[in-house]
Amino acid sequence: MTPERFHQIVEAYGADPHRWPQQERAAAEAWAAAHRVEADTALADAVGIDAWLAADKLEPPGAALQQRIIGSAPGRRPIAPRRRLWWSGAAVAGVGLLGGVAGAFAVSFFVLTGAVPPVHEFSYLTSSFGGSSADWSGE
Repeated sequence: MTPERFHQIVEAYGADPHRWPQQERAAAEAWAAAHRVEADTALADAVGIDAWLAADKLEPPGAALQQRIIGSAPGRRPIAPRRRLWWSGAAVAGVGLLGGVAGAFAVSFFVLTGAVPPVHEFSYLTSSFGGSSADWSGE
């Protein structure tokens, strides 16, 4: 701890060591104990800062202020959780029903016509994870 740094700490945080930065508190207290006259002078000058910091009190907001804040919030009616749950359940059931209808239609189409669907493997329909009939190696 240098004398300059000790004076910076005292000027910024006051004479109370509890307000000093925790990582420098022990070094500043040790420096003050070793240089008592200079430290006492700096600490006496910082008493005004301590009084100023102690006078800074913040009152909790009153009920009137809380009601004004709540009243000025944009009006939005929350959706009831049960209604939201009902819609999500209906959506899942609808998707399942449509999938079942589409599958039944496809199976009945191929059963009634007796035709096997043609298998076409176009290179633009495949992905890099599956095999492709197109050979792009140039051989």
